[in-house]
Order: sequence, then structure tokens, then C-alpha cells
Amino acid sequence: MNDTTAKAQADIARIMQMLPHRYPFLLIDRLTELNGEDGGTALKNVTINEPFFQGHFPGRPVMPGVLQIEAMAQTAGAIVMAHLGAAVEGKLVFFMSIDKARFRKPVVPGDQILFHAKLVQKRPPVWKYWVEAHVDGKKVSEAEIGAMLMDERAG
Repeated sequence: MNDTTAKAQADIARIMQMLPHRYPFLLIDRLTELNGEDGGTALKNVTINEPFFQGHFPGRPVMPGVLQIEAMAQTAGAIVMAHLGAAVEGKLVFFMSIDKARFRKPVVPGDQILFHAKLVQKRPPVWKYWVEAHVDGKKVSEAEIGAMLMDERAG
């Protein structure tokens, strides 16, 4: 399937076909919008049941920034995989780089994060996206994320 139509979406089952991540490290719940390789939006429902809240921080749970960055990388990777479809069978998308990361507000249980990704640069097998994370319409974090396709068997 090649999701090149604006407003195309992917549920969790489709995301799990595109990405190798599984609980507790699959950090996006749905792709709410796919615009080919140009970008898209992913959604993450943050719940108190997340395993990282046991230690970050007891009494004041805050989603770690590094996991927000990972969710951004998963968003970028899923966009690339959805766009390329069957052409990337047998390949995995890897988080390659992070630049210009900023954290603006804490993300807490009960928040719903929208990760808005926009293509910045493409030189296959590398794609770079500018990703902004928003909660209730307010920017909570942002970064430039690089994703690279590699053969699943490559070491």
C-alpha cells in the first residue's frame, strides 16, 4: 500500500507492520494524517500506565524528553515506510540523527501529543523531517529528525 493521498491514515496495526517497535517501546498510537513523504501527523495518548512513569518521577510524572524524541523518530520512520509501501519490503527504518531539539513544556499523564512532521530534506536512503510536538495546541517539543532505510539483514 502506498499512502500518497492527503488525509490518509494508519491505525496501530498498520504502524506495527511498518515499524519493528513493540510495547513498551512503540510510542505512537496512530498516524492521523499522511501526506506522502512530505509529512504527516502522529498521535500518542500519554497514560499513567506507561512504564517510565514509575521512575520519572514518582509523585510528579513527566514524560522524558528522550522518549518524545523517539516518538518523533517513529513518526518520521512511519511516514517514510507508509509512502514507500511494498518498495521497502525487507528493509527497516532507523533513527539516524537529531538536531535542534528543544523542550518547552512538560508532558504528563492524560496529555494527547500530536507529532506534526514536515519533510526538510531527502537523499535516499536518508530523509530528514522537522517535527513539532503539540499538546492542546501548544508546542511542547521540537527537533529535526533523520531517518535512514537499511536492509533488514545489514549489520
